[in-house]
Amino acid sequence: MAKVAIHPEDDVWGTPLSGSGHRLLLLGSGELGREVALEAMRLGIEVIAVDAYANAPAMQVAHRSHVLSMLDGKALKHVVAQEQPTLIVPEVEALATETLLELEAEGWKVIPTALATRLTMDREGIRRLAAEELALPTSPYQFAATASDYRDAIATIGLPCVVKPVMSSSGKGQSLVKTDADIDSAWTYAFEAGRGKDQRVIVEGFVKFDTEITLLTIRSQPDLPHAEPTTHFCPPIGHRQQDGDYRESWQPCALNPRTLTKCQNIAKAITDALGGVGLFGVELFIAGSPNEEQTVYFSEVSPRPHDTGMVTMVSQNMSEFELHVRAIAGLPIGDIEQIRPGASAVILASEPSNSPTFAGVAEALTVPSSKLRLFGKPRAYKNRRMGVALALGDTVEEARSRACECAERVRVH
Repeated sequence: MAKVAIHPEDDVWGTPLSGSGHRLLLLGSGELGREVALEAMRLGIEVIAVDAYANAPAMQVAHRSHVLSMLDGKALKHVVAQEQPTLIVPEVEALATETLLELEAEGWKVIPTALATRLTMDREGIRRLAAEELALPTSPYQFAATASDYRDAIATIGLPCVVKPVMSSSGKGQSLVKTDADIDSAWTYAFEAGRGKDQRVIVEGFVKFDTEITLLTIRSQPDLPHAEPTTHFCPPIGHRQQDGDYRESWQPCALNPRTLTKCQNIAKAITDALGGVGLFGVELFIAGSPNEEQTVYFSEVSPRPHDTGMVTMVSQNMSEFELHVRAIAGLPIGDIEQIRPGASAVILASEPSNSPTFAGVAEALTVPSSKLRLFGKPRAYKNRRMGVALALGDTVEEARSRACECAERVRVH
């Protein structure tokens, strides 16, 4: 199969829909994928959006779209052969990763790499890489595939502990097990919410942390003469989770210099091991007082823009989405600058709907410095993320207050 190649050394970029342009095949078309599509289109890249349902957010802005199960390797190969993409860009976890490995072996460019996508698709692969191969500090953990193994794992780890499917997203299937009465329901919930054919769970020891951050880490190798691979970091992002899913985030999250260096060293180690180019969302737990030596634990990594990083759409000179597209297209990153303290707060649906509507939009935008991003998802269900409020402030506290107030004024019907 002939493959379209990017040749930035010639500094020549084609035109979308002309046959000469670069093509980005987006595997996953939610709100994060939509922002990636928009940034790619700003650089004249042709975007083809793929997801399991029609009219997903990125499909509404892409040049073309396809509806298919991305766990169906045969269907995925058919779309690749049809579209001849320059870049295959996974934006969700539920993918036929063996097919991505085959496509990469044939010469297709998978972002960041097919192996990185497979390792981060399930918590077992990435946790073993981090703890057992790289010796990064993590919480204690055990994996289980049967109810008997699961109970043995809890007995080994002890209570309280956290139970998660090895493959899921947005906190689905995650439970905090505090007492013996929680054990059975946590097992059932993990299996109901997990993805993939071979269901397993991870039982993690509960880390008593004081701060939880996302460190957006960019691996870049511009196609310029004598360019060396480089790693860039955005200012750390603090975030608050509820039921395993993010509810608000803010940037910057104040860290003492020694702790920030530890965080950056861990993020560089895990992203170097995964390889490739692009933006990674590295989640870290920080325990201890800022006035003393703090312990940093690796939690998870996503080889793509991170939901908590949506705050960068207002808080930085370049959002995480622009940084991702620059990196994967072989373009220079430049200076990443914090504009002002910023924050994001999610807008959730309270009930199911096949045709959701939004009230209070005008009222929400009376909050100073606020912005809204309504995702355009065609269906809602309880606690589904339907939009995000963004705001700036003179301080992080002011930005958080404004973002939360803006989000609270929007009602999903």
